[in-house]
Order: sequence, then C-alpha cells, then structure tokens
Amino acid sequence: MKPQLALGLVLPLLLAACATTGTASKPAPAAHPLPAQVHASAHPPRVSPYAPAQEDPGKRGDYVAGGLFRPGVPDAVPADIPDVDAIPEPAVRDEPRARTGNRDYVVLGKRYQVLDDHNGFVEEGMASYYGSKFHGRRTSSQEVYDMYAFTAAHKTLPLPSFARVTNLDNGKSVIVRVNDRGPFHPGRVIDLSYAAAVKLGYRNKGSARVRVEALQPEDGGATAAAPASAPATTGLDRWAAAAPAVQVPTAQVSEPGQVTLQVASFSDAQNARHALGLLQSAAIASAQLQDTEIGGKKIWRLRIGPVSEAATSELAARVVGLGFGQPQRVRN
Repeated sequence: MKPQLALGLVLPLLLAACATTGTASKPAPAAHPLPAQVHASAHPPRVSPYAPAQEDPGKRGDYVAGGLFRPGVPDAVPADIPDVDAIPEPAVRDEPRARTGNRDYVVLGKRYQVLDDHNGFVEEGMASYYGSKFHGRRTSSQEVYDMYAFTAAHKTLPLPSFARVTNLDNGKSVIVRVNDRGPFHPGRVIDLSYAAAVKLGYRNKGSARVRVEALQPEDGGATAAAPASAPATTGLDRWAAAAPAVQVPTAQVSEPGQVTLQVASFSDAQNARHALGLLQSAAIASAQLQDTEIGGKKIWRLRIGPVSEAATSELAARVVGLGFGQPQRVRN
C-alpha cells in the first residue's frame, strides 16, 4: 500500500497485503463469525451469510513510509474453510476512486504508477493471499480488509476496481473487488483475500499461477476466463507516440542450453507492437511477437529469445527497468 505519513489524515497505504508469505502458516482461531447454517444452492444469495468485518483498533499503526505492516509477525489462516459458494461475487460497477491509494508511490525503494486507464488490462503471474493478520485492518483505500469477502490487493489497478482472476492450473475463476495495494514480494502480481484463494483452490498451496483481467461494467459478470495478458505496468498508451514502426520477427526454435522469456501477452495488436518497439529500441534484438488463439480469441505474446541461459538474468533486469513485470521462462 502506498506510504503515508499522517495517520489521522490519510489511512494506511502501507501494505496490508504486502507482508504475506504466500504459504499457509499455523492456523489461527476463526476470526469471523460463521453462519449457523448455509444452504447449498445453485444460485448464491445476494448477501453473504458472513457478517462484514469490523475494524480492529489493535491493528492500527505501523504506518511507516515505504514499509510493511509488522513484517516480523507471520500471517495465519483460520482453521475453518468458508462456504465460498454461498458468498456472492461483487457486482462490477462504476465507482468513484478512493481518496487514498490512487497516487503513484514508492515501496521498498521501488516506484509504482497507478493506472489512469485500466480498460483492457490483463496480466499473468503468481497470486498469493492474506488472512488473519490483516483481517479487520484498514486497506489502502481505507476500507476494512475482510478475508471472507472476494477482494484483492494489486500494485497498479485503481482503487476500487474489479478484476476476474483465473487459476491457470485448474481453470477456476472468481471476480474480486480490488481495494488494497500489494503484494510487494518478488514475483507476485496479486494478493487475494482468504475466501478468494479458497474459491480458486490454492488455500493449502499458498500461491497459484493466475490470469488477472480488469473488468468494466459493460463486461458484466461472465465467468469465462480472459485469454490475454498484459504487463503489470502503465504506459503502453504513452509508448505509442514514441515507439517506432516495427517488423514482427519470425519465432525462432530454441537449441539446447537456450531459453525463451515471455514478457507479456496482449489482446490488442497495436499495444503489442508498441511494446515490441520499446524492447527493440532498447537494443533487445531477440524480442519478438508470437500470435496464437485461445478460446477463439487471438492474442500476441511478447517474448525474448531463444537466448543463452547465462544471459537471462541481465535481460530480465533490463526488461523490469523498462517498466514491465518480471519475465517468465516459457516453452515454445
């Protein structure tokens, strides 16, 4: 969450989600009242059977600029597993931006730019979740974190906004309301609430490979997973004016000892070409676009390689320095 210095003026922009480890630690006692009885239904009720979380005054404080919330205190999960089928997914709608959590910020020495326009934003990466340690603590948007609601923390999506998160290992999806900042551990793109992690089937594993798709009201509540992904960054539109016209290279075949890095994938060809131009203008000559179809929709994957194993660390650092997320190794 964004660092803020005045507790009474701007409530926590400091990482309710950031100190999670992505692994389920020793169970803590249930911190949320459970329903006396939940009836299974093909149509979940419009109101959750779990009472909304209330702020826990004991979890205030530790608002250190650029820091994490009680980093030495491990997170925990309750012993109970919520009936996530009884919890309704949030309705995707237009909401005014929160007064806090929507400015560019620096955490642990790294600067983050909050998206001005998140229409069409999609990315893939690792998801973790956060639990009892943060339940009842205010988020970056000043809302109270409720581990029994479908919410999420993200580094750059506006607060609040909505996203569909899909577990790429099992195909399960959930719509979440993004109301917090984080996660700030390397290699993670989103922190989900405890209930959302249960819904996606990675409560015990602690983390999962996911696709995050920002939603607009016109997208409705469809549960089909989006096929495309984009870098966890702002600026594609800004690159458009400066990016040169590019030729899309032909995909090369890896040889033994070589790897391919995937930087991002796009549902929009123009954005894909602009991003490719940015890499090429930074002298990353092996950058290329590969197009494919997923679910009947065409996507463009921005990749680097094949390159030698020894070159991957230096290339990854250059890609991150250009504003993209950490590239992932892929198979052709």
